[in-house]
Amino acid sequence: MAKQLEKSSIGNEDIFQKIANHEQVVFCNDPASGLQAIIAIHDTTLGPALGGTRMYPYKSMDEALEDVLRLSEGMTYKCAAADIDFGGGKAVIIGDPEKDKSPALFRAFGQYVDSLNGRFYTGTDMGTTMEDFVHALKETNFINGIPEQYGGSGDSSIPTSQGVIYALKATNQYLFGNDSLSGKTYAIQGLGKVGYKVAEQLLEAGANLFVTDIHENALNSIKEKSKELSGSVTIVKSDEIYSVNADVFVPCAMGGIINDETIPKLKVKAVVGSANNQLKFLRHANVLNEKGILYAPDYIVNAGGLIQVADELYGPNKERVLLKTKGIYRSLLEIFKQAELDCITTVEAANRKCQNTIEGQRNRNSFFARGRRPKWNIKE
Repeated sequence: MAKQLEKSSIGNEDIFQKIANHEQVVFCNDPASGLQAIIAIHDTTLGPALGGTRMYPYKSMDEALEDVLRLSEGMTYKCAAADIDFGGGKAVIIGDPEKDKSPALFRAFGQYVDSLNGRFYTGTDMGTTMEDFVHALKETNFINGIPEQYGGSGDSSIPTSQGVIYALKATNQYLFGNDSLSGKTYAIQGLGKVGYKVAEQLLEAGANLFVTDIHENALNSIKEKSKELSGSVTIVKSDEIYSVNADVFVPCAMGGIINDETIPKLKVKAVVGSANNQLKFLRHANVLNEKGILYAPDYIVNAGGLIQVADELYGPNKERVLLKTKGIYRSLLEIFKQAELDCITTVEAANRKCQNTIEGQRNRNSFFARGRRPKWNIKE
């Protein structure tokens, strides 16, 4: 059944203005399965677009379009920062992931992905699972991040959490002169797949944690786990996590949590976490900077999962993924130092680095007239 959305406020002329900095935007509609989706390809200078598919009950097409455009542009920078041969893309499926999923819907979506003939690779994101894309895999080869049983690399939260640990070590090295995690205090917001693994590793290293999560069982579990390890855990309410006395705030849940209301509460020396789009607005990077709080750009910190799904196209290899994930440590230290040298925010330093990478590849593409990739014929 087609979902009833609020009437769009975007006119025909405004659509092209809204997508002006994107290469391609595809609207997907399959009444038989109920599929309503948008695929956004932002930039393929570095290679074919790569980005997950999010399923969410958007209230309007405008809201869905705004989300997919923002997310796909972010993926361009994320791919450049992770030094992988992909550009930025993203897809959103309009619907309630608890009620509107079906094998037919994901097979229909797979057909739309396949129609792009390798310009877009996708997999799981918020509201979708690896099992959903097993159905899409029946219609297209351009799927990654699938279960190991189907030839994929499996759970991407493992390298993502490891990347956060490397980022925390780099932050400690920059702030304190050594990268030891032991004896430091971390305020972790969110104990999902990534946040829980980060908390476990910090406890093993002898760190002290303040934790919060909307799921009580996750809180109880990490509290129990701390009894076996050398670190400690203090459970706090969701709105108290911002004001605890800690060395580092580690957001691993929702985005937009660094804002005008929360920044005045922060008593930490740094913000380093896996959540996407942590800054409510770009100006909040300046606000953090003025307050003397070091910010680790989220798309650098959480790149481990992206590295895994990109690497999967060469054939799953966990050792190779973890080796490349170690690069987050070096990359983040370079960004911290460059920001200090140029008297700019860490976000500006990271964005400049990515823009230089993209522009350099664009010039090479033009000089050698290589045209578009991909280089692979996967799963064929």
